[in-house]
Amino acid sequence: MPTTYQHPCGLQPWSKDLIDGSVCEGYEFALLDDCDNAYRFTAVVSAPRIADIFFRFSRFLPDESFFILEFYPEQAATLRSSQEESRPEPTVYYSPYLPTNLILGTVAPYLNRMIHDGFVGFGLANNRRGLEFFCSEEKVLSFFTDNHLRLCNFLNHNQILYSDDLVLPTDYDHHHLSLLGLPREQLPDDLKKFGTAELDSSLYCEELTDILDMYEVEEGLSFFLTRKEQEQITELITNKLKHCEFADIEFGSLLLDWSDFVTECEYVFDGDLWEYRQGLKIRDMIETVTELLPAPLAEKIKAIVAEPDTVFRKNLIDGSRRLDTQENPTVNQERFWYQGVVRNQGSELRRDLIRHGWFKGQ
Repeated sequence: MPTTYQHPCGLQPWSKDLIDGSVCEGYEFALLDDCDNAYRFTAVVSAPRIADIFFRFSRFLPDESFFILEFYPEQAATLRSSQEESRPEPTVYYSPYLPTNLILGTVAPYLNRMIHDGFVGFGLANNRRGLEFFCSEEKVLSFFTDNHLRLCNFLNHNQILYSDDLVLPTDYDHHHLSLLGLPREQLPDDLKKFGTAELDSSLYCEELTDILDMYEVEEGLSFFLTRKEQEQITELITNKLKHCEFADIEFGSLLLDWSDFVTECEYVFDGDLWEYRQGLKIRDMIETVTELLPAPLAEKIKAIVAEPDTVFRKNLIDGSRRLDTQENPTVNQERFWYQGVVRNQGSELRRDLIRHGWFKGQ
């Protein structure tokens, strides 16, 4: 018999029937797009059980992982309806890879606040192991894995049963409330002791990002590389490209770095010419790896970078000239990212381009 779902106090449905227990715990799963053996599990788990599921999941990552935190740094509202069409986007932060036990010990004092706050999401992941747990601000749990049998066993062992008609909080109207927007008597007992500042997610989340040295990430690029795919890429780089400049950086991080570089260029690139060329060299490395990979994985990498590539192409001007130098003599001439320069140049980049004669003859 499925267990009745208990809402966190920061997520309040409009219908009394939903409050009284017509939603049940459960999970569903499906293959990820463009992945033959990677899955996304979606689960609804009662608020009092989320912390235990989080800690139990962390046992799959015994060595190291990174923490994910999603919140509103300058949260002005304490109440928001799920029907609001226009609302601010949360900011997402990642910690560096750290010992998992260190992360767990650090976040433990904040965990129940994050679970019950309707404006906070959090997670734990290790890309190299192809595993991720995330609890959204809607309090829907997402698991990403390339071993679906292990996740099925994990959820079933924790009395979370498969459901072919799973009802999610995103399926019905509800209010999001911050802990500050709730009367003190509605808070869980362990949160009633906290003062106003300690219940303010914009403060306690910033405190957590400082402790874990977290950094802001752009969510524009979404992809999943299985353990087998990452091992294949790592083996290729180790055997054939170990002397390349970015060989010691995780390939997934390079894909994200390219996307971040493109986003920065789309607005205003504030770095100098050397920093700009470093961004182009990241794309060189991605292309070199892609050219050496077997076709199925190569096509997947091309699909991942297709969107930022398209954005970068549109931002290039002066396309009759190339920015190639003797520093990268092996670059193939057809690599478009050297064909011209970005339109939105900051003062440092424009100064260096002038010094290098880029604008002569215009």
